Amino acid sequence: MNTTEHPTPPWLANGDLATPDAARRPSTSAWPPLRAAWLVVICVAWLALTAWIRPLTAPDEGRYVGVALSMLHSGDWLVPRLDGLPFFHKPPLFYWISAAAMAVAGPHEGVARVPSILGAGLAVGALLLFLRRWSTPALAQLSTLVLVTTPFFFLGAQFANLDMLVAGCIAATVLLGTGAILARERDEPWRTLLAGAFLAAAMGLLAKGLIGLLLPGLVLVLWCLTTRRPAALRLALWLPGWVVLLAVAGPWFVAMQLKFPDFFDYFVITQHFRRFASSGFNNQQAVWFYLPVLAVLTMPWFAWMLVPRPKLIAPGPAQRRLSDIDWLMIIWFAVVVVFFSLPRSKLIGYVLPALAPMAYLIARRMSAGRPDGQLRSRVHATAAVAAGLCIVLVGAIAAMATPPGARLRLPASLHVAPGDQVLMLDSYFYEIPFYWRFRQPVRIASDWQAANINAHDDWRKEITDAARFDPARAAHTLVGRAQLAKALCQPRTTWLIGPSNASIANPWITDVPLVAFNERVAAWRFAGSAQRDPDCLGPKGGPAP
Repeated sequence: MNTTEHPTPPWLANGDLATPDAARRPSTSAWPPLRAAWLVVICVAWLALTAWIRPLTAPDEGRYVGVALSMLHSGDWLVPRLDGLPFFHKPPLFYWISAAAMAVAGPHEGVARVPSILGAGLAVGALLLFLRRWSTPALAQLSTLVLVTTPFFFLGAQFANLDMLVAGCIAATVLLGTGAILARERDEPWRTLLAGAFLAAAMGLLAKGLIGLLLPGLVLVLWCLTTRRPAALRLALWLPGWVVLLAVAGPWFVAMQLKFPDFFDYFVITQHFRRFASSGFNNQQAVWFYLPVLAVLTMPWFAWMLVPRPKLIAPGPAQRRLSDIDWLMIIWFAVVVVFFSLPRSKLIGYVLPALAPMAYLIARRMSAGRPDGQLRSRVHATAAVAAGLCIVLVGAIAAMATPPGARLRLPASLHVAPGDQVLMLDSYFYEIPFYWRFRQPVRIASDWQAANINAHDDWRKEITDAARFDPARAAHTLVGRAQLAKALCQPRTTWLIGPSNASIANPWITDVPLVAFNERVAAWRFAGSAQRDPDCLGPKGGPAP
């Protein structure tokens, strides 16, 4: 194995828990695989502990869970659909897992979040097993403890979007790939590890697109160059690995391109390259945005990075060197943070893949020159505070961030029958189809002029982007202002859902029975009649009740 040593920066002073020599030497401590498996199970159970408490948030959780539920109800497991229209913002892995979980256990919030919980579990298991093999059991357990009790990671594991799922795939790709390189240098079995890395990369592609392959590839290339392993780069060309990757990830992309000729331009060019380079998307932030985000959301563990190393114990020559594992974690963390800092559009969850290496770096810093007894007591205290903070934050979000659509409930005497029509007015409430148990797409009435849609990266743009892949269905789903009266005045019962202040722009709504209401959203009911005139108009210029 390459044993090149590098100077250690002062913020990563090594301690007794994991010296560079220990980090380069495979652990020989007795630590049965069954114990590691149980630790992973316990960690996953902890990460899922409060997943059922909080309602789905809007728009992200409502959107992605809604697509998964639509997949389950329609029986079309190939094409992700948003309100019945092909939705290609992201690949289908999240939807497949969430829909399968809901098929088994029903459409509940905790069940819908299973993909994120599994992604977090994959990251935890990969980190624990990698460090158990290539560092020390003590550092493996401490790094894992830091990771699973970090509030950012805990909340990400219970948030139903694609970020934690791809973070787990990236972690598995990086650590399996590194393990294959290290095992090959020691003439140990390495092909299974490398095949696993390609499989994890394929899952990353199906989870969130090209970053599932690009980011771990970039980490491994830079690590090989930094630790003077250029020959190991040849493993990137390992043919059996590419067979695995293409066999797992390739069929869905090929099928979508064959079915929808504009798929490649939209999914690859628009959703990857244009979104990365353009300033026309939401959540524009400064280049340094993720630094305070990571510092604050990883408290109280991050505070240990600011604590000076004890001066009573001076590091020896071996402790002044960075190990190859140290370099891997530093490069991994830096690649993720720098990569997502470059585009103007930034979402907090994008840097979830940086948390696994950050947990390792914090664990290494904590162990710097501290006796085992002192370290153990401080670890226990910090972990207790961190775990308590995780629970408190979930409760606070549940109390303060519940979207209005999740709180809108029909009276017990009313329900939406299978043949009823549902129409949303001037908005699309992603979470309502989940909570009202809709099995069919709703119709959406709004101003669908291209100039208004292209000016904003919002629900209108998502719906119209999806509509371009199925114009025939979109012609029925999207209702223009001129067609609103005809759409509402149907022989069947119609439910109208819109902003609670919709009567300002639509005064005719005041003549319609209001059946549910809160400060943001309201629902009205048009009772169907076989004699209803499809061109009926109310006295205020709108549909009659």
